[in-house]
Amino acid sequence: MHDFLRRRSEYTILPTPVPEDSTDETRLLFTDSTSQDLVAVMEACLHNLHDVPRAKQIFEGLRQSGRGDKLIDARLYNHFISAYIEMATSKDSAHRAVWLEDAWALYNDMEQSREHIQPNANTYALMLIAWLRFNPDTPNGVNLGSDAHDPISLLRNIIHRQIAPALVVSDRAFTTDEEATEAIKALSRAAVQMGLSSVVNELGLADSLGRQQDDPLENVPEAVPVVKVKTLPDIEVKRAEDGSVTALEPHAPIKLEGEVPFNLETLRRHLGNVILHRRILAEDVGLRQRLLEQSVYNVAVERMKRQAELFDQLGLPKQGLHSTDLKTWMWHWHVKLESRIEAEIKNLEIEERIIDRLKRKHKDHVQLTPLLNLLKPEKLSLITILEVMHLHGSGGVQDGMKTARALLSVGRAVESEIKAEMAKKHNVPLPTAASVGDGNVFSSVGYRELHDQRVAARKLIEDAEDWTNAEWTQLVRVKVGSFLVDCLMDVATVQRSMKDPRTGEIIYEEQPAFFHSYEYQRGHKLGVIKFNPAVAERMSKDPIAETLHPRHLPMLVKPKPWLSYNNGGYLYNRTWAMRFKESREQELYLRHASDAGRLELVFAGLDVLGSTPWKVNRRVFDVVLEVWNSGKRYPKIPPAVPDEPEPERPPNMEFDNKAKAVYIERQKAWQQAKASNHSDRCSVNYKVEIARAFLGDTIYFPHNVDFRGRAYPIPPHLSHIGDDLSRGLLLFGEAKPLGARGLRWLKIHLANLVGYDKASFDERVQYVHDHLDDIYDSAERPLEGRQWWTKADDPWQCLATCIELRSALESPDPEAYECALPVHQDGTCNGLQHYAALGGDAVGAAQVNLAAAERPSDVYTYVAQMVEQSIQADLERGDKAPHYAKLLAGKISRKVVKQTVMTTVYGVTFIGARDQIERQLKDRGDIPPEECWLAAAYLAKKVLASIGDLFTGAKEIQNWLNLCARLIAKSIPQDRLISAFQAETAGTPKRGKRSSQPRWKKEQMTSVVWTTPLGLPIVQPYRAVKRKQVMTSLQSVFISDPNVPSTVNAAKQASAFPPNFIHSLDATHMMLTALECRSQGLTFASVHDSYWTHAGSIDQMNAIIRDTFIALHSSDVLSALAQEFRERYANYKVPLSALTGAAFKHLKLNPEQLDISPEDIEALSDESVVRAAEAEEQAEESQALLGDEDDADVELAADAEAADAEGEGKKPKKKRAKSAPKAKDRKSKEEIEKRLEGKFVNLVDVLPPLPEKGKFDVKAIKDSLYFFS
Repeated sequence: MHDFLRRRSEYTILPTPVPEDSTDETRLLFTDSTSQDLVAVMEACLHNLHDVPRAKQIFEGLRQSGRGDKLIDARLYNHFISAYIEMATSKDSAHRAVWLEDAWALYNDMEQSREHIQPNANTYALMLIAWLRFNPDTPNGVNLGSDAHDPISLLRNIIHRQIAPALVVSDRAFTTDEEATEAIKALSRAAVQMGLSSVVNELGLADSLGRQQDDPLENVPEAVPVVKVKTLPDIEVKRAEDGSVTALEPHAPIKLEGEVPFNLETLRRHLGNVILHRRILAEDVGLRQRLLEQSVYNVAVERMKRQAELFDQLGLPKQGLHSTDLKTWMWHWHVKLESRIEAEIKNLEIEERIIDRLKRKHKDHVQLTPLLNLLKPEKLSLITILEVMHLHGSGGVQDGMKTARALLSVGRAVESEIKAEMAKKHNVPLPTAASVGDGNVFSSVGYRELHDQRVAARKLIEDAEDWTNAEWTQLVRVKVGSFLVDCLMDVATVQRSMKDPRTGEIIYEEQPAFFHSYEYQRGHKLGVIKFNPAVAERMSKDPIAETLHPRHLPMLVKPKPWLSYNNGGYLYNRTWAMRFKESREQELYLRHASDAGRLELVFAGLDVLGSTPWKVNRRVFDVVLEVWNSGKRYPKIPPAVPDEPEPERPPNMEFDNKAKAVYIERQKAWQQAKASNHSDRCSVNYKVEIARAFLGDTIYFPHNVDFRGRAYPIPPHLSHIGDDLSRGLLLFGEAKPLGARGLRWLKIHLANLVGYDKASFDERVQYVHDHLDDIYDSAERPLEGRQWWTKADDPWQCLATCIELRSALESPDPEAYECALPVHQDGTCNGLQHYAALGGDAVGAAQVNLAAAERPSDVYTYVAQMVEQSIQADLERGDKAPHYAKLLAGKISRKVVKQTVMTTVYGVTFIGARDQIERQLKDRGDIPPEECWLAAAYLAKKVLASIGDLFTGAKEIQNWLNLCARLIAKSIPQDRLISAFQAETAGTPKRGKRSSQPRWKKEQMTSVVWTTPLGLPIVQPYRAVKRKQVMTSLQSVFISDPNVPSTVNAAKQASAFPPNFIHSLDATHMMLTALECRSQGLTFASVHDSYWTHAGSIDQMNAIIRDTFIALHSSDVLSALAQEFRERYANYKVPLSALTGAAFKHLKLNPEQLDISPEDIEALSDESVVRAAEAEEQAEESQALLGDEDDADVELAADAEAADAEGEGKKPKKKRAKSAPKAKDRKSKEEIEKRLEGKFVNLVDVLPPLPEKGKFDVKAIKDSLYFFS
């Protein structure tokens, strides 16, 4: 591992994106949205031969223009060839010759490598079918002359392309055993005529493998008895350099006794086993998962229908709208919506035909009917209802959702279901994950073997699937979503009743179930879709499993291994190995790195995490269910009815403005708490329902990574990365004996969960011994006893551990007790641990337990004490002491400052720190809510001042990372700079209004990109937000187009780089630990810097954690990063005028080295220029902190540690951007910029030197007991 991490990483380097109005050919890296929309429509037209002529027209247009090159591959060509052959066979046999001519023409284009597309096994299988069906000797024969190829010509090309003939005859293009048998015979005859004995043998092998099963008529008396061969001989698999299979050679002939019929599926299964060297999932093993993924909508509609029928049987035939049952409402909405969608699609088809004839297409016009017709109206109805219900309370909208998010989510769900339907058409082989323990994956041989296995599996599965690369654009998703949601809002109603206070009569009124409205968030007017109060109330009470899609659920079989950047996890629901946030650049880098074979260890790590088995903890679940059904408030479970009393209206409110302000603030807090209670109740409902559904099952969580490489389970509701309740409900799927050490670690784990985690290990064990009576009481009488467990920091995990410890101690041999409870080892402020190791900072290392000590260090308590001392110093001022010093004295616990200390080194700002502390003060409950915000502002200054001197080593590295990112974000590739100046000189007209700024400023498109030690390219996605207005029937929606890159947000690139870099390191450490644990046979799970295994395996895992951390930081990570920057940005230029501001004072620019005059350097350091630059930077950073509008990416998980470490403000209205630069300073800066315009320096010449490394030796952590504990 040490040697692997010290090697020079292979970098994935791609051209920097270019501006939207550029004509540079590198634009072709990014497919334009119009072409992407056309490809999606083309795919829909091909599906089930819906409209092949129309698809052909789009296809030819894209080929001629070259705009679709990045979306068109061999599988799409094959898709068209297959469609043409099927048209000639059945749908349009009258024009058979025309369709066959088109098929052979496409094949010939592939053979000649036009457009760089080459034939594969599927291509040759299709052309064999064409020849078998339509050669001149057949009844339907067509003579196409030299354009058609006979089996000899096809076999010659197959051999030339180094494709195994056995893969051709087993290809998915063959749908019947008879046609596959004929293909084997035809190629065998051709091989005999060509004298290719090896090919004859290989085809004989394929024929034999297809007969390796019992005859289905075996027990029928008239049938000839057959014998199945017990074992197959060894078969050598020959591969090309790219890992593809070129030939199969048996070491001995296969002998059959009796006549066994050929079976195509048997052949495919045996070939999969031979090629992959690993087991293919048996059909019965994956059957339940298959049913789970493919029948969710069918199950949902059946449940709702059954509920409605039950009401009918009870004599309530017209109670649909009167009913208050959620499932009944949903069933009636579904019935009406299905017929409404069917009618609207017919109307839309007529409208689109008229637009086509008139040729008056709006620029945003998208033909929706080919896409909508891919699914039945019944399924479209269910998808719309379930997605909208699932989004309830999302995005900070009480009892509703943002309109843009709803439309995009419904559109994305329809797209996913269409792709899943296509994937399910064929019986795709599903390989199990490669075993990491088979060899050393960090050696060149082991790595290559891992790569070869993945490539072989990917090719096998891709060849068995239809072409489904046509990803929809945001515009298409919004249009489809708008069409469906608009239909739903028109037909979905509920009937509410109330008693007339005067007459006592019950009055009924039919009301819309959903309505459109507007809210203000962060100063922006925002369209929202709100739930009728009656529906919202039922959402928090009724079982809501019907609103869950399989992508929100655990799996019942091990996830599909990651075979490429977009193929892994769920069996049919397409997921990506990385979560993109509207960044096409990230997708491109990931795809290129995957294709180059640089992500094998990342994929292997995700496979390890996904293959960890889990089960629901039945004993904890029973307690959770009892609490849930009682409706009472318990830790992490909100009450069914909010129990906080409404604030009393003060009698002097009318004439006392202060009392009025306090009342309004408290009333607002009460309303917010009430809304939060409702939202939290719905969230817990999901967890309970999912846990109930999987009781008794072994389950798995497929994983993927965010753009920094941090791994997350894909199911968002119930998983080990969730809250304390989620974790308390889960156990490992297999139990292992505790052993003496395991029993000790189980006790330490319990003490940690209670909150007694800063004592020595012996003291923690003694703490548990002292509380054994409470532990037994909690385990035996969790709700009737003293409820000691409810006072723990993590109560539900504490209860689970109490139950497990009591069971172990009560067993005949506690050390032999088999325990399935995950035990955690957590890093101590893990970000600081990485900074201390990077900088060799001995002082910082001691504070975060890198250095050996008798007791664990607690930096949070230390800072809390420093803040308390500072407050006491303020109090000594007597009457002049600040009001908040008196209010906060004696109330500064480690919990109040913990998150701020933890995120300080991640670049948390004053605003972020204030909001973090405000939340903690409110949670204490002993400070008036209206005082918390200003108290938090006072306290945030104290905390930030106290920790300023503690982390000097980390601060130096943070400043170096920040400065590098600022320079990179301001840089321009040399060739783009030359083009910009040439365009200005030539006066090239640009679209739109002519900008007064120089052209080169538009070329500042460079993101910060780096490579992790495991080869994962990290691309920071922060760019200027460009929104596109889309008119829908509901409202005007603003969406971003990821296919149109914009200039980078330099301030955000700089501020986010330090935390993102550290996160990429802790992600690397976790992946290394996961791979090593699997190779040593340990069960492993993780939540970022918290590593889990069985109690009896903790000591072994602890050794691995230390070894992998030492190996990582012994590879000189910062030097490797600096070297990568010098190579990646070798030909990039930085405008001299950009080197102003406080951050650049420390660059110590050398005029002679940079070939600039001393006067230029002097101008850059002019005080007024520096002040203006600083003011602009602060304004940019404040604006970046306000955050972008929600982008409706509902699948992006929230990071538990303040995503990007910026702290999300709770009171944005009180945030104010820093003042703009003064007019005098701004004028001076403009004058200097004008003087320096056109002067550039090499980026690599101004990159700052690395901070000097300290003396701390990272190997010392081997002796630290509390490094992870």
